[in-house]
Amino acid sequence: MKSVQSVTIDLSYIEDNLSLIIDAREKNCLFIAQDAAENAEAVHQLVEGNFYDYTLSDKRCSLKSDRIVQPHSRNKHVGTISPNIYVGTLSLPVYKDQNVIGTVELEVQSAKTGYRNDYRDMLEFITEKCTDLLLQTNSPVSHHFETDFTRDSQTLYQKFAFIKSILVTDEFTESLHRIISAPVTRWKETDELKNVRNIRKFTNSNLKSLFSAKNRTRLPEHHYLRDYGLDSVPEKIQTIRKTDTVDTPENRFVKHALEVFHKFCSDINILSKHGTKLYRESTILVRNLESILHHAVFKEISRPYTLKINSPVLQRKEGYREILRVWLMFNLAARLIWRGGDDVYSGDKKDIAVLYEYWLFFKLLDLFQSLFRINPIDIDELIQETNNGLNLRIKQGTHTALSGIYDSGTRKLNVRFNYNRTFGGSKKYPSSGSWTTAMRPDYTLSLWPSGIQEQEAEIEELIVHIHFDAKYKIANIYELFAAKQLSDEQSELDTEKQNSRHGVYKNADLLKMHAYRDAIRRTGGAYVLYPGDEPLSEKGFHEIIPGLGAFPVKPSRSETGISELRLFILHVIDHFINRASQREKLAYRVYDIHKNKRPNELREIIPENYGINRDLIPDETFIVIGFYKSEEHYKWIKENKLYNFRMGDSRGSLVLNKQAYYAKYLLLHTYGDQNSGHLWKIISDGPKVYAKKDLLKMKYPDPSQDYYLVFEIDNVNESDFKGYKWDFRELPNYSTGRTSALPFTASLTELMKSKL
Repeated sequence: MKSVQSVTIDLSYIEDNLSLIIDAREKNCLFIAQDAAENAEAVHQLVEGNFYDYTLSDKRCSLKSDRIVQPHSRNKHVGTISPNIYVGTLSLPVYKDQNVIGTVELEVQSAKTGYRNDYRDMLEFITEKCTDLLLQTNSPVSHHFETDFTRDSQTLYQKFAFIKSILVTDEFTESLHRIISAPVTRWKETDELKNVRNIRKFTNSNLKSLFSAKNRTRLPEHHYLRDYGLDSVPEKIQTIRKTDTVDTPENRFVKHALEVFHKFCSDINILSKHGTKLYRESTILVRNLESILHHAVFKEISRPYTLKINSPVLQRKEGYREILRVWLMFNLAARLIWRGGDDVYSGDKKDIAVLYEYWLFFKLLDLFQSLFRINPIDIDELIQETNNGLNLRIKQGTHTALSGIYDSGTRKLNVRFNYNRTFGGSKKYPSSGSWTTAMRPDYTLSLWPSGIQEQEAEIEELIVHIHFDAKYKIANIYELFAAKQLSDEQSELDTEKQNSRHGVYKNADLLKMHAYRDAIRRTGGAYVLYPGDEPLSEKGFHEIIPGLGAFPVKPSRSETGISELRLFILHVIDHFINRASQREKLAYRVYDIHKNKRPNELREIIPENYGINRDLIPDETFIVIGFYKSEEHYKWIKENKLYNFRMGDSRGSLVLNKQAYYAKYLLLHTYGDQNSGHLWKIISDGPKVYAKKDLLKMKYPDPSQDYYLVFEIDNVNESDFKGYKWDFRELPNYSTGRTSALPFTASLTELMKSKL
């Protein structure tokens, strides 16, 4: 492929002395392809995402204005070509005096260097997976078909593209080479007249011919055969000769398959419009198949009477088994109706980005089937028989869900693999969906505990969604995640807006991952899948999920790089099995917060929750309200900074529940108090047990119990609490009358609402 800065295209086939000059604005984005014919492409090739200036030599001529071609407002014979994200053959009608006089074809390359192979490999893989699914589900396969040319040309091109992707593979070529180099042979018996003197071993039929054959020669008088009643022998007798032949049932099948392929492509070629991409591609394929069928090996092979598909040679021998597999794939592709193919095949367009999305669906399906027990009933629904053929039910914008189970031995998980699942923005929490507008990731992997319905798991925050988006256009992931160092931030935003108009969606792709993670409820992570080399993991927390990242998955027949993604999914599973993970705690917190339909309100001044008070959450900060019996008792409390509660089942004992054990403050009151400002801070990690004798040593006034629960306390340092008094009688757990001295607990929220 030769790179040029400018090219002049001769259009004299449209009109005499007419030419089209194209100038590239950047280097290495305009090419003349020497191998264009063998790839059924136009010779002059542009590159997506670039700009080109064009000039028609005749000022009366022009190109039609559309999204790609922008003629000059006054001089219509000049203008700009901007392919944007278009890839494939670009057919541009040439106008003269508002009448179409012809068409010029240009090829728009993908920015990916290997996009030709990518396109072929992805088509082949999708067709192969469809065949595997078809054979898995025992759906009917027709081994004979007729091409229906009454269908629209787009569907016809789709079928041809599928079949072409099978027939141009290296595997198909190598398999034919093995067969031609070392075909299966068998012994063939042929009748012939042979000189009787050259026969060394006589068979029964030879002996019969020896007595009955004509053209005989008399034996000498003393010949030993006369003793057996034979006085003459024939000069030649009929005998059987065994020869090696390639005319076997297996070779007949191979020839039949090639002839079927050739007929289909020939029919396509005859009915396609001359000069179109379909015509060029089918012409190349027809010539290739004809050259194979003209090989000397196939001239010796006759037509088959029956096709022995169950032949051990066809199913096991190298070369033959691959041809059988290709033939089965061919028959499926000839019957396959793929509604999603409408997005891939539109005229001569090669929408590789959309095809990459479909290809990834099957790659992810393979991956998840190897990790989880995917329900085979769901797989059956991917291909359904219709009146017109077999319909592959994957399409952009159409929800496809496959479910399964993962059993770790310690925990069972429900698994659901969604393609194009829409998370609507209309449903209110706690239903599934988006907090804002509707979102539709390309792929979503959902996990939740087994034995729980998906809807219930959503409500109780037990489900986790992992989202993936296919981004074929991204070549280097660091272009996506690394911010460009521009001195002028406003200039960066302007550049981003211009790029978005021309199909360069880099920052937008990253922002979409943020949108998935932040907007879709119960999202664990959002990740880009792109055909690059470098993985990138940007974790949102110190655990595996939630987070953002990217994984390289290349459309290749050998190393796709999906192993990195597989390892990540295993980490996610291991993380989900961990019942003590931060995600489990966070999920419960979210559920616990939202289950309270009428949350508390607190607008009073309290200490800020930072530093040592970082966990000062009013609803989860508890105060023990205690009683002191005398001024002498309160003096002892202040001097020793201890406060004791009764133990056991006696009246006045402290109920040591969670609120009391983890209480942070102590509020004291005495006889006749209607309010109190005696607030202390509890500094011990829970209460300690003191015996009566221990308290007597510390001069505790008149202990009446054998054992006490004792908290260590200290002065409250928070200035926000100083000078406050609280009417503890308004607290929910306060008891009136004779039980008013009993200890009880209250939250900080409740306490502050009773502030005077």
